[in-house]
Amino acid sequence: MAARGNALRRRVRSLGGKLLRRYRLLPGGMPDGLGDDEALREASLDGEVIVYFPDTVDSLYQLRSWYGPLRELHRTQGVTVVCMDSRTAAALREESALPVVTIALDATLDAIILRSGTKLVLYVNFNPLNTAALRSRSAIHVSLLHGDSDKSVSVSNQVKAYDYSFVAGQAAIDRLERYTSLFDASARCIPVGRPSLDTDSVPRTPRSDDRPVVLYAPTWEGGQASVGYCSLLTHAEPTVRSLIQEGLEVIYRPHPLTGVRVPAYGEADAALRAQVEAAGSLVSTDRSLPQDFADADLLLCDVSAVANDWLPTGRPLIITRSTDPQAHDAGTELLGVVPRLAADDTAGAGRTARELIEHDPLREKRIELTEYYLGDTTPGASLQRFLDACRHLAARRDELWSRIQANEGITGPPPVTPTEAG
Repeated sequence: MAARGNALRRRVRSLGGKLLRRYRLLPGGMPDGLGDDEALREASLDGEVIVYFPDTVDSLYQLRSWYGPLRELHRTQGVTVVCMDSRTAAALREESALPVVTIALDATLDAIILRSGTKLVLYVNFNPLNTAALRSRSAIHVSLLHGDSDKSVSVSNQVKAYDYSFVAGQAAIDRLERYTSLFDASARCIPVGRPSLDTDSVPRTPRSDDRPVVLYAPTWEGGQASVGYCSLLTHAEPTVRSLIQEGLEVIYRPHPLTGVRVPAYGEADAALRAQVEAAGSLVSTDRSLPQDFADADLLLCDVSAVANDWLPTGRPLIITRSTDPQAHDAGTELLGVVPRLAADDTAGAGRTARELIEHDPLREKRIELTEYYLGDTTPGASLQRFLDACRHLAARRDELWSRIQANEGITGPPPVTPTEAG
């Protein structure tokens, strides 16, 4: 009787899940699993590279920053984006100009990777759902992430799941060596710079006045307390008020995930948007990051990748200091060089920002750090390193997989997998 009851509950849960997916009523962050599996039963994917992105539309910003480099990679090696969420796939087809499929079942994914001869699988985050693709032995798995920062997530133990990590520069390797155990960062990390930002310079937007501009770009509240760097609740309102009173223009760039975990941050975001708009300043939700960079004379941000990406501008930078005692960063040299804004000092933020814009004593030091964090920032250099690294690893995969195939079925030591080959 109990077994029958359990079976009935499983059927109800299964039916409920199908209905929720069909009518798109799933909670935010949960992929709908409406896949193209039946159509892909005997199909193969063109090209050598898969980008695996099982997330929902909320996290699509992580992949958007890679559109440009991935389009270039598609021209040389062929790229298909594989999703687990049909809504995300629809958005990607509209935005990216890349081939996109939705796969719900692990068995479909396993078979199509092997059948297609996929050589590389790329990932832009550490989503636990990535394990569906990581099971494949026939491809090399590469973590790209979506920025280089001193957040503790940059040194997550999850990095060990991937055969290689493409990192921005030597700073990322040193950070992993310092904060991660049993991980050979020098062997497993390949510096490629930030190809997502490797474009020709964006011109400054014409303006009707010459007020200096401060870009305020806080991060979101984070998935757990240890990464609680967001300054919206502790710094934002008095800081923006001080900036405006000092006669500075403000560009507020909200993080796309603000408020998804803690509603209070969403409320603070809404209040700050109203404050900025009432002062005649700009809330940037539809502009590119390079455009916001081009229009700003100083960046004020939390511990995040935005700080490192700002370095090539050569302009001054302030990073907030979290008040959360549970928050821990993976600090590198930048956090010890640039000014830090504590919550108790927000009333003077405007004066500090103006002084740094007019007299920037740390400019040369930041310029020295740019190569350490990002490598060669000459236009085109980072993109070329990314393309070269993908081509090199595709050739390495062919060597390794040929050896594995030759060893299949032979008694003796277990076959060498790409991860074990380093």
